[in-house]
Amino acid sequence: MRHDFVHESRPCRVVFAVGARSRLREEVDRLGLHRLIVVCTPGQAALATELTSPLGERVAELHPHAAMHVPAAVAAKAVAQSREIAADGCLAIGGGSAIGLAKAVAKATGLPIVALPTTYAGSEMTPVWGLTDAGRKTTGRDPRVLPATVVYDPQLTVTLPSMLSVTSGMNALAHAAEALYAPDGSPITALIAAESARAIAGALPRVVADPRDLEARSDALYGAWLAGSALGATTMSLHHKLCHILGGTFGLPHAATHTAVLPHVLAVNLPAAPRARVALETALDTGDPATRLFHLARDLGAEMSLKRLGMPEDGLATVIDQALAAPYANPAPITEAGLRHLLGNALTGAAPTSGPPA
Repeated sequence: MRHDFVHESRPCRVVFAVGARSRLREEVDRLGLHRLIVVCTPGQAALATELTSPLGERVAELHPHAAMHVPAAVAAKAVAQSREIAADGCLAIGGGSAIGLAKAVAKATGLPIVALPTTYAGSEMTPVWGLTDAGRKTTGRDPRVLPATVVYDPQLTVTLPSMLSVTSGMNALAHAAEALYAPDGSPITALIAAESARAIAGALPRVVADPRDLEARSDALYGAWLAGSALGATTMSLHHKLCHILGGTFGLPHAATHTAVLPHVLAVNLPAAPRARVALETALDTGDPATRLFHLARDLGAEMSLKRLGMPEDGLATVIDQALAAPYANPAPITEAGLRHLLGNALTGAAPTSGPPA
C-alpha cells in the first residue's frame, strides 16, 4: 500500500482517572494560574462551586452563563468579564456549551484553558471554536482555543441522564466516523477513530442499563476523548456542516441533532469511502454501520426525527441552500437532490437509505 499523509500532533495534557477531579489544584498549579474565570452553564453552577472549592482564592469569578451554540452576545460578555477581573486562565466545567464559551474567551484573550468535561462532547480536545449570531453558526480553527489541560473524571458523568448520555455519546461517535473519511486523515487518526467508535458503541447500552456503572462510564468517556482527538486532527465533512446549520439556524439541541443526522450521512458517504466503511464495519461488528447506529440510538431511546426535535418542515430549503453555498470536502458528491433525500429521512425519523448522491 502506498501511504501519503500528513499528521500533526497538538500539545494538550490529559489526566484521565476515576477521581481525577482531586488533581485539579495540582494541574492549575502546574500551569502557574492564580486568577481563574470559571465558566459553566447555570445548571452546573453548584457543581462548579463544589469542584473549585479546593482552589480557594485562585477562583477570581464563577461565570455560570454558558449557553448552547455559544451565542455571540454571551461570548462577548464572558470576554469582557475576564478582562475586567484580570483573569490569567479560564476553567471550563461542563459539556460543549461551557467548553465552547471558554474557547471564545481564549480566542479573544489568549488565556489558557483547563477543562473538566461532564459529557462526551469531545470539544475539549480540539482547536475548533464556534459562535452563533443572527441565526448563523460560524466555526473555525485557532490553536489558542485548544485547552492546555483536560481532566477527565468518569465520576463526573455518572449524573448525566441516560438519554443525554446516549445523544452525547452519538455526538462523539460522529466525530470518529467523519475522521475516518477526512481528506487530511492519517493512519494515526484512523486507528484512534475506529477505537473510539468501538468503545462508545459498546459502552452506551451498558450506561443506559446502569447509569452508575463506572466501568461503562469510563469506556464511554475514553471513547469520547479519542473521538475529540480525531476531530481535532482532521477536517469534518457533510455531517458536521449540516448539524452546525441545523443548530445555528433553528436552535436544535446539539447532541440530539448529531444523533438524528449521523446514520443518514453515513448511508450516503460510506459507499464512497471504502476504507472508512471497512473500519466502521469492524469497529461496530456489522455489515451496515449506518443502520446499526440508527437502531442503536433509537433502541436506547433517542429521538431520531428532526421534526420532533423542533425543525420546521419548510426549513429544508434553508438548510440545503446554506449547505450548497459553502463547498467543503466530502467523499460523496453534494447535490440538492441528495441533501433533500437525506434530510427528508432525518426529518421524519425514517431508517437511513443511500438514495441519490448527496
